[in-house]
Amino acid sequence: MNESIETEKLLAFFKVLSDPNRLKIVGLLAREAFSVEQLAEMLGLKSSTVSHHLSRLARVGLVSARAESYYSMYQLEPKALSSIAQSLLSEETLPAVAADVDVDAYDRKVLNTFLSPEGRLLAFPVQRKKEEAILRHVVKRFRPNRRYSEKQVNEILSQFSEDTARLRRNLVEFGLMEREGGGGEYWRVERENA
Repeated sequence: MNESIETEKLLAFFKVLSDPNRLKIVGLLAREAFSVEQLAEMLGLKSSTVSHHLSRLARVGLVSARAESYYSMYQLEPKALSSIAQSLLSEETLPAVAADVDVDAYDRKVLNTFLSPEGRLLAFPVQRKKEEAILRHVVKRFRPNRRYSEKQVNEILSQFSEDTARLRRNLVEFGLMEREGGGGEYWRVERENA
């Protein structure tokens, strides 16, 4: 399904349920079917207000009506609720909702603050998250699936700072690089979300 359509469906679902009275109506209809008049009396609302709420719930497929004598009886549509819940909890849906968000904005802000125009580190950030943003930038200078000697690592890191030992140690500590014990070879760690 188209990501924007799926996002719109989720937004409509949450907007409908963001009203406390509509939530109460869903809760009541989860027990049994009720008429507008019954719901209005139970909730202390006007019938026209309850009709409006039911209309909004019906638009997203959460409730339906069936004729019973002179009344319309409203009932919860459990299949629709289950379908929306499954869609919401899917591994594809939630990330798709944020597909148009600039996930690198924070890193760019940190880099603009802590790196000179030439790309050298002006100072090490105090905050761990900011330091991690710097390290994510630095590690891009290392090619995946290649091993580097400590000397090679220091040569690359010296482009960013004279304190190559701190950068090297932090790249390993933050899990962006690994190394063999005793100052052996270093290599970039490939992350799925990197």
